Amino acid sequence: MDALQAIFARRSVRKYRPEPIPAEDLKQILEAGRQSPSAANRQPWHFVIVSDAEQKQRLARACNGQMWLADAACILVGVGLPAVSEKWYRVDVAMAMENMVLAARSLGYGTCWIGAFKPDEVKAVCGLPEDVEVVACTPIGVPEAWPEARERKDWSAVFSSDRYGEELSL
Repeated sequence: MDALQAIFARRSVRKYRPEPIPAEDLKQILEAGRQSPSAANRQPWHFVIVSDAEQKQRLARACNGQMWLADAACILVGVGLPAVSEKWYRVDVAMAMENMVLAARSLGYGTCWIGAFKPDEVKAVCGLPEDVEVVACTPIGVPEAWPEARERKDWSAVFSSDRYGEELSL
């Protein structure tokens, strides 16, 4: 699957089969994140891959009780390093995670961006140092089913030409 196909086929998956991800596939997904651009190439990120069953349960509870997360093969926790790039770490981690989300989709795996979590609890579960910030989490796994595409806003509500509100005609 090429990049545009992965972008257009990506869905938020909330039901997973209890199947592992082969190590080679997981390595490719993680490498997609490692290769992501970052401001001044500072790479202000660290990623915790949680695959232990009990650890996934604890992490799902820290993600506001979204227990379905624990059904995925693993949960990826995107961690920002403010000491490396105080201004841009959130954006940089988000870009790296999106690379991994799209890589996962291109290999046939589902993900779901998780921004609802208790940062201090996620830090405790993952043994994170105090000076880092949890940016987002995503499960990665074999989908039980692929959800249908959801409606998107019209182009006119999303794009402008030259100035805000000016119609873009393509």
